[in-house]
Amino acid sequence: MPIPSQIAGAAHNFQFNTGLFNKSIDGLTNEEWLRRPNDKSNHLMWIFGHVIWARGVMLKFLESEYSKPWFPLFARGAKLDESAQYPTPEEAKAAWEEITARLTAAMESVSEEVLSKPSPQGIPSPNGKVSGVAGFLAHHETYHLGQTAYLRSWLGHGGIVG
Repeated sequence: MPIPSQIAGAAHNFQFNTGLFNKSIDGLTNEEWLRRPNDKSNHLMWIFGHVIWARGVMLKFLESEYSKPWFPLFARGAKLDESAQYPTPEEAKAAWEEITARLTAAMESVSEEVLSKPSPQGIPSPNGKVSGVAGFLAHHETYHLGQTAYLRSWLGHGGIVG
């Protein structure tokens, strides 16, 4: 089933971001996932976990569900906690693969009725609908992709584009 036109741009951005996120984590050691430039910055695990969490939020708006016990560590407003038990890179990568497949399937099967629902209060949506939330969350993800690209370079790895 083709992706509805109201979310086609967002779906393309999610798909494009998937490839770039995969490049941004390629070849990292377990220690590098948790390194930070300073004590005010998030590590790559927190950013990656936050993006996985946000894709879970998008699934909820598309009337599908996906969650992990560690999602609260990455929720909106959650701060990095050095004492927290974050998932391993392998667990995060597995969740990434699973949620990516589920998001693609949900975007391909979502109804016009669901996309036309009003967006929840407090969630940015340029058109005030769930379809607008998809665009916002794709943009949000791209913002965090830039952070992971920077951290990857800071860690001494090659860039993700070019």
